[in-house]
This record gives sequence, C-alpha cells and structure tokens, in this order.
Amino acid sequence: MHIAHKRAAQGLPTTGAVFAQSIVSSTQLKAIAQARGYEYRVTLTGFKWIGPIPGLVFGYEEALGYCVDPDYVKDKDGISAGLLLMEMARDLKEQGHTLQSALNDLAIEFGVYLTDQVSIRVSDLSVIPSIMQALRTNPPTNIAGQRVTEFIDLQQPSENLPPTDGLLFHLEGGGRVIVRPSGTEPKVKVYLQSVVPVASPADLDSARATARTQINAMAADAREWLGSDL
Repeated sequence: MHIAHKRAAQGLPTTGAVFAQSIVSSTQLKAIAQARGYEYRVTLTGFKWIGPIPGLVFGYEEALGYCVDPDYVKDKDGISAGLLLMEMARDLKEQGHTLQSALNDLAIEFGVYLTDQVSIRVSDLSVIPSIMQALRTNPPTNIAGQRVTEFIDLQQPSENLPPTDGLLFHLEGGGRVIVRPSGTEPKVKVYLQSVVPVASPADLDSARATARTQINAMAADAREWLGSDL
C-alpha cells in the first residue's frame, strides 16, 4: 500500500504497473492491486518467476521475500525492503500513525487475511506422490467446515501458470488451501489462508479471532491428509 501511495503522490501511472506474488502467498495483494487500479500477476514459487515480469513495481512471496525496487534489483532483497519499511514508518509517524495501525487499516478495508502452513517431512520419498495422488483422486469437498467452491489440479496447463505439482482448493468466503511438494526438501507442504471481512473497526479483534479459529481447523484437516500428528 505504501508503494501505491508513493506512486500516486508522484503522479505515476497504474496502467502497465504490476503487483505480483507467488501462488502460495496471501492474496491480500490482489485485493490491494485491484482496489488501486494496478495490474496483478500470480506466479509459481520463486523470484526467478517474479523478477522478470514486465512492468513489475512490487513482488513478494510467502517465504519472506520482497522485491520493492525492481529497476535496480529484480530479486528478493532485504536491504531495499528494510529501507522502504523505515521510510514507511517515518511517514506514518509524521501522520500520527504506526506500522500496526497501518495493518489495522488494511484489515478494515480489505478484511483479515491470515495465513499459515502445515508440512510433513518424509524419509521415504514414495510417500509424497502417494499423498498427492490420494488428494487428486478423492479431493475434499469441505475443509474445516467451509465448502470447496473450486478444485484446481495445478499439473494441468492453464493460461496463467505453467504446470506444477500442486493442488488448489478455493473455499467459500475467500479462504484457500494449496498442497504441494517442497522443491528443496523431502516435504509436503500445505499453505492455508483464511479471509474474514471486517464490518467495522470495532469488529477487528473479533474478525482476527475468527480467522485464527478457521486456520486452526484447516490445519487439523491438513494434518489428517498428511498422516501427521504435528
């Protein structure tokens, strides 16, 4: 949001300017981009996919990677991200706000987006395709009491993404679950997202509590799929 505000103050166009993220990251960025008139892209995991996007102005992925100055660094870069965070904190202080109040404002405008992850490490690599095949063959229609509105096998080619070994479940209300093998470790990972609207500022704490309850329930279901008691 800080980048969008800065660009607006500088009179920079939104047309052709892209906010991008990896598929497993929180989709609050999509809500922000659409609300402020920016283009939005989703990629596979890794900055090798995010960095080269034409027109990129901001990119991030779930594993704490941020590309905030792609004209100079087309990759995740903690130095430029840290400097931008300090700039943001300074500007907020001048306005009588804090980083936490900025997060609160985002939640009030777009809803509470809460994410978490469950994973299992295996010693027998054959377990990984067995878990993925079981979910492909018999995908859940309900996760943590929320109806699955769309199931996408990411191995199938699509207009927006190259094929990858992953399963995407969209849930009623905006929640989402993605299951995929790790690209670097002998693990299966399950990425969880809950989205809870905030009716008014007074309801913010309640919405956050609801989101946490939903995430915990999703995690419990995910552990059953993985055969794990983590």
